[in-house]
Amino acid sequence: MSGKPKNFGLIGVAGYIAVRHLAAIKQTGNNLLASLDPFDSVGIIDSYFPECDFFVEFERFDRHFEKLKRSGIKIDYVSICSPNFLHDAHIRFALRNRADAICEKPIVLNPWNIDALKEIEHETGQKVYTVLQLRLHPSIMALKERITKEKKNHKHDIDLTYITSRGNWYKFSWKGNIQKSGGVATNIGIHFFDMLSWVFGDVQDNYVHILEEDKAAGYLELENARVRWFLSLDHNDLPADIKQKGQRTYRSILLEGKEIEFSGGFADLHTETYRQILAGKGFGLVDARNSVQTVYRIRNSKTQKNKGEMHPFALNKK
Repeated sequence: MSGKPKNFGLIGVAGYIAVRHLAAIKQTGNNLLASLDPFDSVGIIDSYFPECDFFVEFERFDRHFEKLKRSGIKIDYVSICSPNFLHDAHIRFALRNRADAICEKPIVLNPWNIDALKEIEHETGQKVYTVLQLRLHPSIMALKERITKEKKNHKHDIDLTYITSRGNWYKFSWKGNIQKSGGVATNIGIHFFDMLSWVFGDVQDNYVHILEEDKAAGYLELENARVRWFLSLDHNDLPADIKQKGQRTYRSILLEGKEIEFSGGFADLHTETYRQILAGKGFGLVDARNSVQTVYRIRNSKTQKNKGEMHPFALNKK
């Protein structure tokens, strides 16, 4: 990266996704000056920014920002990897400290939070970016180009299946609390819903067939696609052949019965996201709205098994 390195802060540095942000900051030639997490298992910082200041208390982190500012040191970006329900507050912290925010998905839990953040963007002159990395995957970009060139109003048939087994710990963590995570569709499905609406157009209908703490299923009608979807954290939902292999995750997106292959190519997508943001081309609040609206509608819907076509995995469920 050319030009003067940018200074970063990072909130949620002990989280599993934070390492991708650490790598992205490093690989784009920038500096991490301060990080925050109430958990102190953060030795991974040594592999990237051993001189970074670390805090377990938000109040001291906040005070450190003030100290840096008074010393003439500007934090240009705050990367946010905290639990979903804290994203809104942490984005506001970044903007009010005259830093741009780079926030993991879901950027917020409720659509109206986006409107409020847009007002603060306007007031501060700062920008909120989000990580929609599937939009930067070469296979997905090629698919979007292909669909864009096709005749409009053609409805493709899509089956989305994502099963990622989680142990008992999950239900006791913030991720198992729908008020904090947004539930299964929000926590593990939002990047797929974003990708599908980005490629196939806005949501026209949205029906939910299953809505439980560890699984959800439904039907989305997009401008150019009919989507049957099934998301689960339950190991018992895995196909038999996947279980036999000892695997705990199964991901499949079928387009007209053929697999969309994008299993590889994920390693550098966060770094590419940062490159785009640093070049002023990142995805912002407007880009995130459709997927936030979609998952909000899902978690606040009543199940309607007589509406829309059910995913094959959902047919066997009560």
